[in-house]
Amino acid sequence: MGASPDYQRLASEVLGIRGAPPELARRLVSQALVVEDRRDAWRRTGEEICRSAPTTSGVYVLKDADDRPIYVGKAVNLRRRLRAHFSGRRWRAIGAGMARAASAEWREVGSELEALLREAALIRELGIDTQLVNVHREVDLATRAVPASLVRDVIVVLPSIEMDSAELIAARAAGGWTIQRTRRSGADLAVHARRLMRFFNSRMRRGLSSDPLTPIVFSWLAGRGADATRLDPHDVRDPRELSRRLAALLRDERLFRERLQQC
Repeated sequence: MGASPDYQRLASEVLGIRGAPPELARRLVSQALVVEDRRDAWRRTGEEICRSAPTTSGVYVLKDADDRPIYVGKAVNLRRRLRAHFSGRRWRAIGAGMARAASAEWREVGSELEALLREAALIRELGIDTQLVNVHREVDLATRAVPASLVRDVIVVLPSIEMDSAELIAARAAGGWTIQRTRRSGADLAVHARRLMRFFNSRMRRGLSSDPLTPIVFSWLAGRGADATRLDPHDVRDPRELSRRLAALLRDERLFRERLQQC
């Protein structure tokens, strides 16, 4: 094409824009080249992120070049989910916010409920001071349809990312939730039993979450978590009895394969 590119021809053959004036054709081709270069950089970023991402369940945050959060998500398989974000077919439909993705952070979790809670908490926390692409995903949780019989103080026993542990997710009917990771051997169960009893019974409730995301727990129990093992904290007299009941559950090999009932 010689020293000076034929921008009108390029605009016609590459962009499908015919009859554009020379100056307009030049600007259109230049913009297209910038976009294409940005696409390549975006794909390379995605390849680097996915290379180091684990294949476990978790919650992730995509960030821009200035380390500002732009997207929060959850996944059963972090690597597979992140690859979907950066697949070639996503580029044409991607928004300006997601196109700025330059890095990612993640936290591995052991259960779907933990992922739901941590994702919602992160969206609330990061959406306050940043413009998250998905900040609109937060809904009015108080409007979730949950059977009244499920809206009660509860301790749910769930798998942990650590194979020798379990996650105790506690939720109050009046609002508030907390997570305690405890060893299945029972080595630290007495401490966690005391903390859980304070969570449900102490008026001070120091250091425990009062985040109004509790309906996530109840709606999960009403649906996909219907078979999860749970305890009523008011069926025990004191932390010692709670510790004893939890120890019995944690020792049972059927835990996490079926719902265990407590007498």
